[in-house]
Amino acid sequence: MLKNDRFLQACMRQEVDYTPIWLMRQAGRFLRSYQDLWEKYDFMTLCKTPELAAQVTTFPVKFLGVDAAILFSDLLVPCEAMGLKPVFLKNKSPRFPHPIQDEAQIEKLTIPDPNATMNFVMESIRLSKKMLDGDAPVIGFTGGPFTLAAYMVEGSYPFVLHSTKKMLFQYPNILHALLAKAAKTITLFLNAQIEAGADAVMIFDNFSGLLSPDLYQAFALPYTTDIIENLHRENCPVILYVYGCSALLELMAASGPDVLSIDDRTDLSLARQKVGGKTALQGNIDALSLYADPAIIQREARRVLDKFGNGSGHIFNVGNALQPDLPVENVRILIETVHKESRLYHPVIDKVVSPQAGQKHPDARRAKS
Repeated sequence: MLKNDRFLQACMRQEVDYTPIWLMRQAGRFLRSYQDLWEKYDFMTLCKTPELAAQVTTFPVKFLGVDAAILFSDLLVPCEAMGLKPVFLKNKSPRFPHPIQDEAQIEKLTIPDPNATMNFVMESIRLSKKMLDGDAPVIGFTGGPFTLAAYMVEGSYPFVLHSTKKMLFQYPNILHALLAKAAKTITLFLNAQIEAGADAVMIFDNFSGLLSPDLYQAFALPYTTDIIENLHRENCPVILYVYGCSALLELMAASGPDVLSIDDRTDLSLARQKVGGKTALQGNIDALSLYADPAIIQREARRVLDKFGNGSGHIFNVGNALQPDLPVENVRILIETVHKESRLYHPVIDKVVSPQAGQKHPDARRAKS
């Protein structure tokens, strides 16, 4: 039994007494406990050793007081299981020595049994839940289908999708074949995580945000929709994150997630209007604001709370990942501010209210510029 289920309640747009908060890459290298492990082990050893991965997963709950833990792993874990192994170098983005260039390479990729090829992830979830003992839910995750495909085609961090878009326009059938295999792999992988006890799952389809709405509808939406429709997700919310999502929000919502995670370039009040109550929203303070003085961090936290307004269905988060050189105390200030100040946006009422985007609690303090 969870002692703190506010995150899950907010995912399902149920009323909570304060806005729950967790932060993308919250177990990152700014925590001393993580740094101690980082000095002893390489990244993939941490990911593939359940006892170590569970420790890192639970650090933020123990040391920061966040309302959810996200599994310590990597987006590209399914690629290796499919047969295309990335190389991880310390403090550098992963690379694929042999990126996908033709149909023959795709035919060699498999749709793996996750419990045979990626069981370290499921064991990490089980151990994390045991270590947390109900103090917070555990979020499982994977890279999204377009993001995995883009990485495998580009061979490294897909800044502009150069090779991927060449394939998309010249040989769309080849890209669709890769996307279909990635989507089937992801579906099996997430279902295995849910079976292992993940309380929620998140699909990081970061690089589909580099697509136009038309291209997103053709090369990302069908595969994301197929994944979500085939998840065994009773009582397990699904979160979808796309960086650069402003023009894609309605399409993202149409794929069927319970929560849309919003980047820091997207206006949260407009996002709430566009989604129209179909999903909860997660986000979206600028992670770089956490380098500022405490007063500015508090101001920015209030601004995000004010943007969403009154009512349920908001999980506070950063719009992009935390950086490794952040002062830990600044992260704590943000969490404490959200826990305290967000109570103003969740008034205790006797009847159900459907607040509009941007609607404020009468006592809420507006963020000052």
